[in-house]
Amino acid sequence: MPGAGLGCTYAGRVNRPLLDVPARPDALLAALRGALDGTGAALRPVEGRGSSATGTTVPDGVAVVVRTSGSTGEPRDVMLSADALRASGVATERRLSGPGRWVLALPAHHVAGLQVLARSALAGTDPTVLADGPFRPPAFVAATEATPGDLPRYTSLVPTQLVRLLDDRAGTDALRRYDAVLVGGAASAPALLASARALDVRVVTTYGMTETCGGCVYDGRPLDGVRVALDEEGRVLLSGDVLADGYLGRPDLDAATFTGDPRVLRTNDLGRLDDGILTVLGRADDVILTGGTNVAPAPVEAVLAELPPVAEACVVGVPDAEWGQRVVAVLVLRPGAEPPALDDVRGLVADRVGPASAPRTVLVVPALPLRGPGKTDRAAVARIAAAADPGSTTNHRAPASPAPERSQA
Repeated sequence: MPGAGLGCTYAGRVNRPLLDVPARPDALLAALRGALDGTGAALRPVEGRGSSATGTTVPDGVAVVVRTSGSTGEPRDVMLSADALRASGVATERRLSGPGRWVLALPAHHVAGLQVLARSALAGTDPTVLADGPFRPPAFVAATEATPGDLPRYTSLVPTQLVRLLDDRAGTDALRRYDAVLVGGAASAPALLASARALDVRVVTTYGMTETCGGCVYDGRPLDGVRVALDEEGRVLLSGDVLADGYLGRPDLDAATFTGDPRVLRTNDLGRLDDGILTVLGRADDVILTGGTNVAPAPVEAVLAELPPVAEACVVGVPDAEWGQRVVAVLVLRPGAEPPALDDVRGLVADRVGPASAPRTVLVVPALPLRGPGKTDRAAVARIAAAADPGSTTNHRAPASPAPERSQA
């Protein structure tokens, strides 16, 4: 029954077994219901076939363990309790339009995809799942049409998926049928969000991470029960009922990541708070040091995304003998678009953000390398930029192969 939710019926166990469950939504959803209501084992979504016992136990309250490599590539098993997932689900329903029907367009072994299943389980509804294969607008349109309209419709996307759907007329029409389209996993360019809203798509930006059961700040405002602060370095601090219990078998990571009483998650993200509204400025380790000046990529990327030819932008630093690091803009163009002139790019960024932030190199690539559910792989982008031919000074359309093209000041 929709909206019935799940109760908690733990039997006082000190520990419960951990089960690896294939991240197929049908298998995962059934196991997830038992993990949330305490009648089943805790589960860890994995790519592959067949459920198997791990021989590992977790604290009784833990319902799900999500493996994430984070930005460092180091595997981490994040323990999420049933209480935290329930708090996240209830807070999401309150912020949106109540319990609804979800369309799963993200991998279920990542927290954003898993949360689509968890919210469905808590709402007592069954999610609609996109057909197997790479994300394509026709599959999203078909899933939307297959979703009943008796309750609010929701979905969760990454920015790259939103770009593709807005570039497709049927995809855009499908997006308009949702009461909320959550967009997270990576920063969304303001121009992209403005385009979506101008087309009557109800986009909601989300910020969070696996350690907060996914998104816990919607459109800059924390969900009920979530608190946001900044430390003296400007790093984002998060606390509340949605925090993970910690890392499986890694007390060293627990001590470095979670501090204080009540517990606070110290993120690696830089932010700004204006009247309680959080603006995430990017990761602290993404800051580019060029000519003795710190350049945050996010504001530059936001300006570049406003250029009509640009579909996606990533700004990275590459080693430079004169500047220490050179600011490089790596662009994906809209179909049929010509690349913007380097002088125009530099002038716009210098005027809007500052001269030090103006890219000295522009690369045009067919697609940005991704990791996880759709985050730009900045390390891979930086490798592409560093390997580019330093002798080229002209913008050209990227070839069909992944090789980038470049222009340089």
